[in-house]
Amino acid sequence: MQGVDLRLISYVLVALLVGTCSSPPPLLDQVLHLGELRVVTRNAPTTYYIGQEGPAGPEFDLVQDFADELGVELRIDTVDSVAEVMPYLLSGKAHMAAAGLSVTDSRRRFADFGHPYNTVDVHLVYRLGTVRPREIQDIIGRKVEVVANSSHSDLMASLEAAYPDIEWAENADLEVRDLLEKVALGEIDLTIADSTAFNIQRHFYPDLRVALDLELDDPLAWAYRKDDGHSLLARADEFLIGAQRSGRLAQVNDRYYGHAEKFDYVGTRAFIRHFESRLPRFRPLFEQAAAETGTDWRLLAAIGYQESHWRSKAVSPTGVRGIMMLTQATADYLDIDDRQDPESSIVGGARYFARQSERLPDEIGEPDRTWLALASYNVGFNHVKDARQIVEWQGGDPNTWVDVSKALPLLARKKWYSLVDYGYARGWEPVLYVNNIRRYYNIIRWLTETESNEDSLDGDTNTFEVAQSDSSPESAAADEETLQ
Repeated sequence: MQGVDLRLISYVLVALLVGTCSSPPPLLDQVLHLGELRVVTRNAPTTYYIGQEGPAGPEFDLVQDFADELGVELRIDTVDSVAEVMPYLLSGKAHMAAAGLSVTDSRRRFADFGHPYNTVDVHLVYRLGTVRPREIQDIIGRKVEVVANSSHSDLMASLEAAYPDIEWAENADLEVRDLLEKVALGEIDLTIADSTAFNIQRHFYPDLRVALDLELDDPLAWAYRKDDGHSLLARADEFLIGAQRSGRLAQVNDRYYGHAEKFDYVGTRAFIRHFESRLPRFRPLFEQAAAETGTDWRLLAAIGYQESHWRSKAVSPTGVRGIMMLTQATADYLDIDDRQDPESSIVGGARYFARQSERLPDEIGEPDRTWLALASYNVGFNHVKDARQIVEWQGGDPNTWVDVSKALPLLARKKWYSLVDYGYARGWEPVLYVNNIRRYYNIIRWLTETESNEDSLDGDTNTFEVAQSDSSPESAAADEETLQ
């Protein structure tokens, strides 16, 4: 049967089965016959997006694992808003919906829900500096806006039934992240957000605060058409229960929602203690890698501290390893066999950083070149390129870190990431990442300045100069605050 498309044959077989039987085969059988699991979701940080190494997101990770377990290909179809998920599913274009859906009575009328794979708290959110509602009655007279046709609109309807004086509006054009921005800017007083979305958005809207928890442990689950029976639902439930028992669910949640800890500043005393106890073992390797790549060894050491706190056996929940926390893809690119070997990791990280710097346009000077290369090391070169495009659209200078650092967080907002080539990115992370490394670098310079009269390196494309009036840890931290 050379030249025949086997998938086409599968489609024909399923069509024949549907046409010749009084009722279609179970949905699970259809998926297995077709060799494809069709899933509808949303392009959002809490569901699915294109990351540095391809498709990512908590929903994507789980449905990809499920498809792999079934031995079928995964096809992701995205819609623009949560309001479009259920109509798309009910049209029969998808076998299931995995879109961060709360299990509500209104949705149960049209769809069946499987085993909850996560729970969220539902927050009423306000802006610091405004009056905090401390009970439901305090919402009366305030401007409240929620996403249309969502579980949050159902919740507001129920609150209005109990408190008729409450006034609120639905917005069919914006998602939760956009409404949180409106609260932060003072355009509306209050909105409702699940804890997962709130925890992500507060990274670049620090004035957002939780006024009230309207619901606790609200279940999220995958949805299926009622007419399709329970064969696929039951098989998915088996998978999710197994993932819960094996710790896979916890791993996925930690990967996407546990990132705040990654950027906690350690105190100066702890850093100096690690400088004295951990760095001496690895310093010759940083100096060796610096000589090979033309990079300041102190910068490489600062990267290593940010990544692993100078621990050679460090492993993150996402699988990156070693002092420089290299991904498997990066290690393969650099021809590194053992990511936890200190020399391989440090030399590999130095080469990878140098490669990011080389990829930047020649007209970018120092120190901006170094900061942009660090951001690329963290979030990926293509996302930095997207941020530079946004800076151009805004009339800024895409060759300066100060402008690009303002644009990077916009990659987490739909109005911007939908316009660029590589889509959504957790753009606040590289900004914090670069600022942390700048702080660590300044402290290392202060701790090592008695070894050399040279405060900084000039002239090399991979070195940079940091102006500083006082080379103390305290002034380094103060300088860092001005870079935020």
